[in-house]
Amino acid sequence: MVMKTRAYLGLGSNLDTPIEQLRAARTAICAVIGIEEITFSSLYRSPSMGSKNQPDYVNAVMAIQTDLPPLVLLAALQTIENEHGRVRLERWGARTLDIDILLFGDEVLNSPDLVVPHYGMAERAFVLYPLAEIAPDLAIPNHGKLAELVARCPLNDLVQLSDVV
Repeated sequence: MVMKTRAYLGLGSNLDTPIEQLRAARTAICAVIGIEEITFSSLYRSPSMGSKNQPDYVNAVMAIQTDLPPLVLLAALQTIENEHGRVRLERWGARTLDIDILLFGDEVLNSPDLVVPHYGMAERAFVLYPLAEIAPDLAIPNHGKLAELVARCPLNDLVQLSDVV
């Protein structure tokens, strides 16, 4: 019997109809063999972390169950990003689709290709608030209780847009 791991994914887009990008990404993620959706947060709008000369982002967090190893999951998610026109030109630049592995069970991973918990997630409103919506009692390895992280994190112009896509 293969063990399944609960993982949390952060999704974001600020190009080419971002809400449609997230909707299509959700469908594509669910189509990957070895991934089962548990839940999906509301959509949130947030200003970009990079250049202010780009559109606001639309973000969400998705909880999944998977029997894929972390690097295989990462490769599958990067394939989906690429199929949606993702181009990696600049850090925090505009993008059609960004899918990050935020958490992979209780694992702490630090490899050249993947860092879990995702670096910076403990300070990012566009990650913490949607994550708290779907997993309010979660504890983040090396960071503590999610509820405490949210309480210390300003909204930074984060706005809830809607229920689920």
